[in-house]
Amino acid sequence: MNTAAPIEGTWTLAFADVQHPDGTRTHDYGDSPKGLLQIDHTGHYSLFIFNSSRPSFAANDKNAGTPDEFRSATLGTSSHFGTVEADPVKRTLTFHIEGATYPNWEGTTQVRGYEMSGDVLSYKVPPRPNGDIPLTGWKRISR
Repeated sequence: MNTAAPIEGTWTLAFADVQHPDGTRTHDYGDSPKGLLQIDHTGHYSLFIFNSSRPSFAANDKNAGTPDEFRSATLGTSSHFGTVEADPVKRTLTFHIEGATYPNWEGTTQVRGYEMSGDVLSYKVPPRPNGDIPLTGWKRISR
């Protein structure tokens, strides 16, 4: 059975928000984040989210970046790849993360509840230590 079938395709980022413990919701990667999610027929995926307002490195040399430039570059992106399975009955996505910009996620399996409304896929990421819950939405652009 193809467990990727419901989510197979190419997706563009619709939103990357965060719900705070007090119930308010704000943008997690700036006002105009950009991103891409690709899932093939066998469930292999790659996911990229970027804060589009990340500043360029002043020296135009990645190796000569300042601590603030590296901090902004690191905190302004979330990317990972591996395999993913969708369970439409339980409404869960199971990510088997092989590589990630956040090294602590590498080699982990993460389960996320999801919703599908037309060609929009949305899910919640596990809460951060401060209680914030990242909310991610993708709009399908091709199957």
